[in-house]
Amino acid sequence: MIIPPKPPARAERVPFWHFVRLFRKDVLSALPARLYRARMAEFRTPFFTSYLVNEPPLWKHVLNECPQDFPKSDRMRAGLEPVMGESVFVSNGANWERQRRIIDPAFEGGRLRASFPAMLEAARAAVDRMGQGGCIEVEERMSHAAADVIFRALFSVPIGDAEASAVFRAFRAHQATQPLLNLAGFLPLPRWFPRFHRRATLKTARRIRTLITTMTERRAAEIAAGTAPDDLATKIMTTPDPQTGQCFATAEMVDQVATFFLAGHETSATALAWTLYLIALDPDLQARLADEADAVLGDAPAFGAVSRLRLARNVFREALRLYPPLPMLVRQVARPARFRGRSVKPGAQVVVSPWHLGRNERLWQDPDAFCPGRWQTAQGKASARDGFIPFSSGPRACSGAGFAMVEGPLMLAMLAQRFRFAPVAGRVPVPVAFLTVRARDGIWLDVSPRGAA
Repeated sequence: MIIPPKPPARAERVPFWHFVRLFRKDVLSALPARLYRARMAEFRTPFFTSYLVNEPPLWKHVLNECPQDFPKSDRMRAGLEPVMGESVFVSNGANWERQRRIIDPAFEGGRLRASFPAMLEAARAAVDRMGQGGCIEVEERMSHAAADVIFRALFSVPIGDAEASAVFRAFRAHQATQPLLNLAGFLPLPRWFPRFHRRATLKTARRIRTLITTMTERRAAEIAAGTAPDDLATKIMTTPDPQTGQCFATAEMVDQVATFFLAGHETSATALAWTLYLIALDPDLQARLADEADAVLGDAPAFGAVSRLRLARNVFREALRLYPPLPMLVRQVARPARFRGRSVKPGAQVVVSPWHLGRNERLWQDPDAFCPGRWQTAQGKASARDGFIPFSSGPRACSGAGFAMVEGPLMLAMLAQRFRFAPVAGRVPVPVAFLTVRARDGIWLDVSPRGAA
């Protein structure tokens, strides 16, 4: 049985402000170990009460049944606003509904098929960038690959393009400056009050938005001239709201592109990097992945072939279960509620944790074990219905979930087809949560071309 690394969990109580410091460094190791088996946990602070709901009926009530009663939390959006603005990822109410009406059609039906050539070319480029292998930090490589997918699919340009490369570097710099939760999130401050962002955070956010604005304005001009390519950006920018007939303004589209890049590129990159680490622990599994890729993809993969990458899909799902890119989904209580007999007042915070659900000792057999085979069992499928939500759930589930479930298995299969991966001695990655679940010092693997001695 393979047990991959898991961050140490806090066992003892600590003073509130000490907890805040721990939380800003890494939410995963700041939380107590009991949450891996708790049905619900209540945390009281001087300013608000927070409930972690770890029981299927509770999280389904929050996300699926009554999402209007539990909107996105202002405490979390405070840290994301410098880049995302009022995008679909952080907005609520009528504004969010309008944005989803415009965005969702771009990810429906045949649009995935239309985006497949962009994914395939980005995957081929990622394979080429591996070269002859060596000791490689794969988080950075997968960030590059996922960024390439996003920009090819959105703007029909590869990551090698000067502007795309600049946005990629700016996002990497931004993540290094931005904690998961802004300090203002712990304080009872009005919306107009300054959010105490670090100077470096604001600088990188301005750089990102300036670069994206340039690309978005150029696309708007191409649409007006009738010369725009038929990609995701064009689709979204030309789709009117069916209720108002209005399209996104340029500033609104900048918010959305920033969200697609951060929520789409960053999450895919994180998931792919952890997936490569997990298969590095199992050489036999790698060989089976390579055999499947040879049989299914061949030299000229087609869109329909991805659905036959069953092993690659199960491995990718297992990586998402163990290392969900977004570890916490934070909501705010808008109406009085009751959780397990307790009264929950408006203003309280509700946390649904894909991290703790994916490793919940009450839901999963051997929850900390890497076991792709569980996805073929009735027990594993039942556990997934109650404890597998890497893309959230309900009306606010990620629009790009289907996109990610094509991109991830395809990229994994093509890399396994060409390379072997092995852990580097003395470099066991330690999961930490910044904006996503990354490794504290990166994920280092020995990479060698398949077929080499």
